[in-house]
Amino acid sequence: MPVTPFPRPKSMSTTTGSGPAADATVRVVLDASIPAQGFRLQTSADGITVTHADAAGLRYALATLDQLRADRGFATTSYDISDHPDFGVRGFMLDVSRDRVPTRRTLARWVEVLELARINSFELYTEHTYAFSGQQVVWQDASPLTAADLQWLDALCASKGIDLVCNQNTLGHMERFLKHPEHAGRAENEDGFTMRGHHRPPSTVEPTPENAAFVQGLLEDVAPNFRTKRINIGADEPFELGTGKSAQRIAEVGIGTVYFEYVTSIMQPWLDRGYTVEFWADVFGDHPELMDRVPPGAIPVVWQYDSPALLAEVVDAASPGQVQEWRSLGVDVTALRDGFRDRAKLLLEAGIPFWVAPGASNWNSLLGRWDNAVANMVDAAEVGLENGAQGYLNTSWGDHGHWDPPSVAFGPVLFGGAVSWSLEDNRDVDVAAVLSQALLLDPTGITGEVLIRAGKVCQQLGAPLLNSSPLCLALREPDDLKPWAVPSADALAAVHETLLACLADLPAAEPAAADGDVVLRELAQALRLSDLAVRVLQARAEDGSFEPAAAARLLTELDALLEEQRACWLLRSRPGGLADSVAEFGRLRHALLRAGS
Repeated sequence: MPVTPFPRPKSMSTTTGSGPAADATVRVVLDASIPAQGFRLQTSADGITVTHADAAGLRYALATLDQLRADRGFATTSYDISDHPDFGVRGFMLDVSRDRVPTRRTLARWVEVLELARINSFELYTEHTYAFSGQQVVWQDASPLTAADLQWLDALCASKGIDLVCNQNTLGHMERFLKHPEHAGRAENEDGFTMRGHHRPPSTVEPTPENAAFVQGLLEDVAPNFRTKRINIGADEPFELGTGKSAQRIAEVGIGTVYFEYVTSIMQPWLDRGYTVEFWADVFGDHPELMDRVPPGAIPVVWQYDSPALLAEVVDAASPGQVQEWRSLGVDVTALRDGFRDRAKLLLEAGIPFWVAPGASNWNSLLGRWDNAVANMVDAAEVGLENGAQGYLNTSWGDHGHWDPPSVAFGPVLFGGAVSWSLEDNRDVDVAAVLSQALLLDPTGITGEVLIRAGKVCQQLGAPLLNSSPLCLALREPDDLKPWAVPSADALAAVHETLLACLADLPAAEPAAADGDVVLRELAQALRLSDLAVRVLQARAEDGSFEPAAAARLLTELDALLEEQRACWLLRSRPGGLADSVAEFGRLRHALLRAGS
């Protein structure tokens, strides 16, 4: 039976009975009429011909040929494959600033995943996890990436046809700088801010020329390690903007003007050098007065973490209290249902080019949120294609300590690569099979199947939440769970059985990839943590309290699991940040200690 390569191509026809000889030469033809990065691959008894548009097209054609050769029926099958991408830039962004900084071995593994998925752009999102000159107080405990690390990775990516892109935040999410006395004065609001009833430390710099010069210095320090003339300056979620030092000027000219003047001052020096500059469009996209002010070469990137299906489910199930909470945060509850179309509404109406950035849904989840990830990535591709977007940036964030192991994001990254390459041909691609056969080399198929089955647990819980899984919340904030975040007893019992079944299946898996043993160990750990969360929810009373004997049992198990969490972390990640990540379990541990004492 003919093999179908991954990603699935736009056009493929086969004829069985004869194919190329084992020693058949490959004839290569350059054809400018083929779309960029595209190719045509023909194999038959007469030989093998690759017709390609450019170097990238040749690379993808030969990678496809390798997949065909791996099939035992290659010599008796003729193939005619024509293919080219939907999006010219197909990217993946990995958050390395939420405690988990990858080792070089892990980064090299990510490059293998991206190459398989035909992703041609890789961004490492940094805040404080690069060893900036003169900023040792900021990064000294983070096991940061160094110039040597980035130059090594840049060379590895270049050898695989992947652009490594500098991604450094420059406005919000600067708390790791602002907490130090030498930078505290840069904060928009030095007293911090309150969000959802909790006080948070300062995270946004005041939008001044002095602070713009400061973050330019950070960019000037890190950017020379990248050969790609594209840079992402972030500028998302400036939560405190207008609540402190900039309040008076914002009252005079508007928050959009103040925001974009600052962002433009950071972009312009790079645009003048011929760089393409990405920036997150969450603030920009809410201000119609800014739509004609995007300088040439600047790209608003529209991000969205949740699919229209989940958004509708959450809205429909929302209590009046939940709706009121959203409205207090300025969220248009009705528009939530529209996913990327709502996020990009003003840009769409103004005809402003933008890129789309769905989420891999691995963070805040332990095991991922597979159903949401798939639907979110499809929505991004649909909206992007309808509006001529040239870029698709899949994102893997690490909110609240990046508890999820890297392998939980492997499947979503493969799917995101496939649908950004050719949406219509890959909507229903069997990612579990690709994981097992092509990435993890597991002839049993179990590893990939368990990764996807475990990723569906979040939906099985029947308690739809935005940007999080109830299991993750149960471990992070058990004393502050909202009623809508607690699944029913029947759903918890069913998920418990699913998790145990996944754990029971893993010992029979045989992944031969170099990190196969690591995948099995970290996946088993994530399954056990998830099952602990189920039992925390089952034992927790409505007021958040625990019966003493149950609390004692859960505490003993938690402490053992935290030891294994530390061990699994160090298999993939550097030690800096580990203590902070584990500390995120502190509220649960304290709640159990109180109940058991």
